[in-house]
Amino acid sequence: MGKETIYSEITGTVWKVLVSKGDTVSNESELIILESMKMEIPVESTTGGTVTDILVKEGDPVEEDQALVIIESD
Repeated sequence: MGKETIYSEITGTVWKVLVSKGDTVSNESELIILESMKMEIPVESTTGGTVTDILVKEGDPVEEDQALVIIESD
């Protein structure tokens, strides 16, 4: 078991948070939708496990490489 941090690949705004703390996710589950230049970009999990922390909320601006979600892997 280990912690996996999911980072933003773009600069944009958090449009929608699709998970909650404690949720179980699988590899490639959509976690957050970012909006940038009128496009919606999904942020997916890179591992399966349990969401232990969500570091942003809807409406927050995010920078490229900013930490968004922490997952405790199975």
